[in-house]
Amino acid sequence: MTDPRLQKLAQVLVNYCLELKPGQQVRIEAAALAEPLIREAYREALKVGAHPSVRASIGGLTPIFFELANEAQLKFTPEIELFAIEKLDARLVIWADWNTRELTNADPKKMAMAQGARKQLFKRFMERTAKGEMRWVGTLFPNHASAQDAEMSLEEYENFVFGAMLVDRPDPVAEWRRISKEQERQAQVLNQVKTIRMQTRDTDLTFRCAGRKWINCDGQQNFPDGEIFVCPIEDTVEGNIRFSFPGIYMGKEVDDIRLRFVKGEVVEAHAAKAEDFLLSVLDTDPGARFVGEISFGTNYGIQRFTKNTLFDEKIGGTMHLALGASLKESGGVNESAVHWDIVCDFRSAGEVHADGKLILKDGKLLI
Repeated sequence: MTDPRLQKLAQVLVNYCLELKPGQQVRIEAAALAEPLIREAYREALKVGAHPSVRASIGGLTPIFFELANEAQLKFTPEIELFAIEKLDARLVIWADWNTRELTNADPKKMAMAQGARKQLFKRFMERTAKGEMRWVGTLFPNHASAQDAEMSLEEYENFVFGAMLVDRPDPVAEWRRISKEQERQAQVLNQVKTIRMQTRDTDLTFRCAGRKWINCDGQQNFPDGEIFVCPIEDTVEGNIRFSFPGIYMGKEVDDIRLRFVKGEVVEAHAAKAEDFLLSVLDTDPGARFVGEISFGTNYGIQRFTKNTLFDEKIGGTMHLALGASLKESGGVNESAVHWDIVCDFRSAGEVHADGKLILKDGKLLI
């Protein structure tokens, strides 16, 4: 019997997040593990008259690739993927893992090489979504591996996930529209700001954002959502930041990341664990050492770190910084194959000032 929350989630994804229309082509990309949600999303897409297709993957292929692929294979850009990005009207990406740590022992240099090869795909994807030519949303199907990372039982984790998505409410679409309205008001205030200063433990970072647009993230691309972000002016990020939580990227976990920025660029980087991987990501391409995004986490329904960036970057009272590619809708111009969100906690002893005025204190937005 299908969990009714999955049926409601599929309805939200198709009708609110993607706003699918009759005749549109949508591809559902997911691990086969997410079969129950794939089925419900496919059903809902057909109901609205769209043309859904499914690309389902199986576990264990990526470690095999990084073990056996030669340099030509690592640098190969699949033309069929570029074709899909050009032709699709919408993409629904459902994340689910059999093993979230399957790439722990993969060669960081090979991973960076493969990531660099996808730069063209990532750039074109960002361009089409920024222009509104293709809608997309990424979400999570609750699974044992993610529940283990979060140190919960599967039932506890399902309740956490569906609670953060608000699909346990009678009318989740109405709830997300209410959130959208409030965050849009806050984003409009932030659009008047020229300079931001972020201060917390071992962190004192400034950047300029005059002329850049703060974006209200209300479930239209990530689901669940709850953040307000901007792309800082690329060469204005200055100072130090020490991230409160591990950085999770491409299946790797990097602990106690500390970065120093001069004129927007990472000039010094350290980590207590997996520092070699951190440095390899920074060396992926020139843009990987610059900041593509800085964001306020606004989903106060998420209050614990679960080692899943989809949720962790939204924790109410935190901020996150993304190394690499800018998001075009905010006005950013940095290009990179990398976009790595890393979270810093401002809930216990953090302050953020906008043009000298306090706007966040101990995790509470004062706008």
